[in-house]
Amino acid sequence: MSGTEGAEGTVAVMGAGAWGTALAKVLADAGSQVRLWARRSDVAAQINETRCNPDYLPGVTVPDGVRATTDPAEALTGLTTVVLAVPAQTMRTNLEAWTAQLADGATLVSVAKGIELGTLMRMSQVIAAVTGVDPGQVAVISGPNLAAEIAAEQPAATVVACTDSGRAVALQRMLNTGYFRPYTNADVIGTEIGGACKNVIALACGMAAGVGLGENTAAAIITRGLAEIIRLGVALGAKGATLAGLAGVGDLVATCTSPQSRNRSFGERLGRGEAMPPLPGSQGLPSTTDGHVVEGVTSCQSVLALASSYDVEMPLTDAVHRVCHTGLSVNEAVALLLGRRTKPE
Repeated sequence: MSGTEGAEGTVAVMGAGAWGTALAKVLADAGSQVRLWARRSDVAAQINETRCNPDYLPGVTVPDGVRATTDPAEALTGLTTVVLAVPAQTMRTNLEAWTAQLADGATLVSVAKGIELGTLMRMSQVIAAVTGVDPGQVAVISGPNLAAEIAAEQPAATVVACTDSGRAVALQRMLNTGYFRPYTNADVIGTEIGGACKNVIALACGMAAGVGLGENTAAAIITRGLAEIIRLGVALGAKGATLAGLAGVGDLVATCTSPQSRNRSFGERLGRGEAMPPLPGSQGLPSTTDGHVVEGVTSCQSVLALASSYDVEMPLTDAVHRVCHTGLSVNEAVALLLGRRTKPE
């Protein structure tokens, strides 16, 4: 692979974790050739030699249309669609290294779910700021998309958000398979806020389960969590309908209820009494025991700071932040939430 050889009908996926690999499979199944960039050489070698990625997506066969590489230039050169599947807090650093290899006019697609620490920027804002591209070139994919289920070809839907409707429709076609149905949306802000905040609420659900609380509590956390996500989203200019759809409540329910959700599972471990800080994960980020990055542990800091800057109250997010970063116990956090003053819903 060099220059623009084989570039037509080819997509770059930058990041070979569970979601990046699952999306590479979707794109290949829908008819694209995929260049999959992996940070680790052993992951790239396994994908190319065995068609498997056992560290991140065990039991899944990676299609022949996916070719892995550890060379960003090899993955990016000549391609006009680039999917950015790296953790939110490493997006800026990675893009700074990759920008020179990006083709003019390329559509840059974020699948990372988080708010950048310090700047409090959404991922689409980070991408536009680092690369200098027009914001209309930046798209976001988000929804109830557990990677293992999609890779197993279980029916799922997602949102492709972009202010340029032509790019959104082009991505929709590239992702459309018999098992994966993309819907377009122009509300990039709402799509990103739903994705960033739901990981924090999933941590809260996991904590509640870990201390032995049941479905009533989970339903209350999900419902009140959605309310605070909508408050923040609307304050930032999002549409309430977006957060009532796949990118909001859909993603929230899947992440809060599934044992496959790394954020829910990590919260459950905390609820059972495991101590913070967590094991160091990819590039120093919090991770599960199998190395999957837990975005919500970091996101609760940036989401809470963003909410504060807009004077938006997010009590669940605040409780998760205090457990993860200030030493509050899970039992104390639950008591704090249940002890809040009563008021109309």
